[in-house]
Amino acid sequence: MRVAMYYNNSDVRLEEMPEPEIGERELLVKVKACGICGSDVMEWYRIKKAPLVLGHEIAGDIVEIGSEVKGYRIGDRVFVSHHVPCNTCHYCLAGHHSVCDTLRTTNFYPGGFAEYLRVPEINVDRGVFKLPSGMSYKEAVFIEPLGCVYRGQRLAGFRPGMSVLIIGSGVTGLLFVKLLRALGAGRILTTDINDYKLEKSREFGADAALHATGDIPSKVRELNDGNLADFVVTTAGAPKAVEAAFNAVDRGGTILFFAPSMPDAEINFPLARLWKDEVKTVTSYAASPLDLTTAIELIRSGRVQVKDMITHRLPLAETGRGFQLAAQSEESLKVIIEMD
Repeated sequence: MRVAMYYNNSDVRLEEMPEPEIGERELLVKVKACGICGSDVMEWYRIKKAPLVLGHEIAGDIVEIGSEVKGYRIGDRVFVSHHVPCNTCHYCLAGHHSVCDTLRTTNFYPGGFAEYLRVPEINVDRGVFKLPSGMSYKEAVFIEPLGCVYRGQRLAGFRPGMSVLIIGSGVTGLLFVKLLRALGAGRILTTDINDYKLEKSREFGADAALHATGDIPSKVRELNDGNLADFVVTTAGAPKAVEAAFNAVDRGGTILFFAPSMPDAEINFPLARLWKDEVKTVTSYAASPLDLTTAIELIRSGRVQVKDMITHRLPLAETGRGFQLAAQSEESLKVIIEMD
């Protein structure tokens, strides 16, 4: 079968490898579409494991079923979660499924940028979701990223009516705009350095889009009745983005650090000010089965529209070009690789 083998962001090669063979408790899925995630082009994180087949935002068809697998049929249209929790450890029982050791070590094989993938037994048990009849494959690739976004706002304790500042208006930031608008946010403000993305954030529901080089706290006060933001989300991990979050959150507010920083990044943490102003800081990683189920319903019901976020649909042979588009991120949002 054909795969897109990742060596680095500028070197993704179309190669051949054997089609996976499945066991009696496994599934074989023919991939129909796979989205390129921002984490896929996070080169400092990915390159240490290269070469490998990336891709985890997948939708496809079941084409082979192990003899002991129940509940599925050949031809079922599915989303498959690459990471799944054990559901029994200390972390899972406390509601922190995404820090479960099992979740951090499970995966399907070889990756979503391939014609076929093998779904291991544990993923079959708790990581395969049948697609609603009206949901397209290209919509289904948003299930995983929207699930991650939903988890972040859920853990942060978002409440309807909160004023929101979203730092970074890439795909993740725009999903936050759409989700928080659907869930009853008050005023939504966004920032970015890219004019195209700022325009898209306004188009998708932000009340105002601010250029990140300006005085963000002053602009937030100006646009938010003299107040800073109740809820600040960082979708970029650069130290300046984190600093902007500290400066733009209101007393009693919450900062959600959604994006990681570089491993060697040094960030000053203004503990005295955060302590005095009772600011809560929250981090969020990945998505649990609950979050993915919620994401499916949000897309199915139309509460969160995602098709208008797709800017590029490319064949598997052009995955390298897709990575360059996603990494440069000038006038692209969601880049989807389609196998047919």
